[in-house]
Amino acid sequence: MPKLFESIKLRDLEVKNRIWISPMCQYSCENKDGVPGSWHEVHLVSRAIGGAGLIIVEASGVTPEGRITPWCTGIWNDEQAKAWKKIVDLAHSHGAKMAMQLAHAGRKASNHREASGVGSISLAEGGWETVSSTNQAFGDYAAPRKLNVAEIGNLVEAFGQAAKRSVEAGFDAVEIHGAHGYLLHQFLSPLSNDRDDEYGGSLENRARMLMEVISSIRNSVPETMPVFLRLSATDYAEGGWDQEQTATVSGWATKAGVDLIDVSSGGIVTGVKIPSGPGYQVPLAEYVADQISEPVSAVGQITDAHQAEEILQSGKVDVILIARASLRDPYWPLRAAAELGAEVQWPEQYSRGKWPA
Repeated sequence: MPKLFESIKLRDLEVKNRIWISPMCQYSCENKDGVPGSWHEVHLVSRAIGGAGLIIVEASGVTPEGRITPWCTGIWNDEQAKAWKKIVDLAHSHGAKMAMQLAHAGRKASNHREASGVGSISLAEGGWETVSSTNQAFGDYAAPRKLNVAEIGNLVEAFGQAAKRSVEAGFDAVEIHGAHGYLLHQFLSPLSNDRDDEYGGSLENRARMLMEVISSIRNSVPETMPVFLRLSATDYAEGGWDQEQTATVSGWATKAGVDLIDVSSGGIVTGVKIPSGPGYQVPLAEYVADQISEPVSAVGQITDAHQAEEILQSGKVDVILIARASLRDPYWPLRAAAELGAEVQWPEQYSRGKWPA
C-alpha cells in the first residue's frame, strides 16, 4: 500500500489517507454574512467524493472584523454553524473528515476579493477598521489600529467560542491560522510586532497571544478532538520570522495540545522574493518535523502522485496537503490511487469511469 493511502490517527480521529485538502478561500458569501452557501457545499463535498481523507475548510473569521474580505466565511454565530453542519454532514457521508480553519486577518482584513484587486476596502465602501500587533500598514493597505491588552483577551476568547461552534457544526478537528501574515503571524514576526508590553519583544512574548489562543481552543473542544496549527516557517526577509523560531514555537504549541503542525511560508511583508517551485516548502516542513515528535504536513506545488509519495516515503513529513491541484482536479486522490496502484473505494456512481490501473 502506498504511504499516501495509509491511515493516520490523531487523538481519536482516524483519517483514511494522508491526502488532505488545504484551506483555500472562496470569497463566495454573496450576502457578506459569513454563512457558507451552495458554492461551498458543492466545492467541499466534491473533494470528499474525490477521495480526500480530510478537508480543511477556508479561513473563517472568528469575528466579523477578522475576515479577510466581506465575502469570506465565518464561525462567530449560530447561523453560520448551522450552515456549516449541513456541509460537514454531507462530506462525512462521502467518507471525508472535516476541519475548520479558525482565523483573524488582522491588518490584512477588510480586503477586496481576488477578482477585484488587492487592498483595503474603505469604510464608505463597506469595509471596517483593521487591528494588529502594530499600527504599521501592510504594503498599501490601510494602517491598522494597535490592539490593547483587553482587546487581545477578547480575541483569544473569540477563538475559543469559534472552536465550540465548530464542534457543534460537527467538524472533526480545528486548525489555528497562524500563517500568511494574518493576525497571529503579525504578533509572531519581529517585522510586524513593535510592542513593548508582554505581547512584544522576546520570542516568548511575541508567541504569547498564539499560546493563549491554543489554550482557549484546547479548553473549548473535547479532549478527543485534534487541533492543528498552520505556521509560516519564514518571512523571506532579513530580521523576520524564520525556521528556528518556527521550530521552537511548534515545540511549545505541541506541548500545549496541538496535534499537527501545518507548515507554509511568507505573507508578512510585500516585495520579497519567494523561491517558488515544485515542493518548495517541503524543506521548511522537514526542518520542523526534525525538531518535534508530532505529525507535520507539507503544502505548496505538490501536484504529482509520485512526488507526493516520495515525500512521505523519505520520511520528510507525515501528511500531504493538496491545494491548487485539487482545484484543477477534485478527484486528485482517486487519480493518485490509480497511478500508484492502490486499491481504494470509488463512488459506485462513478465506478465505470475508473482510471486503468
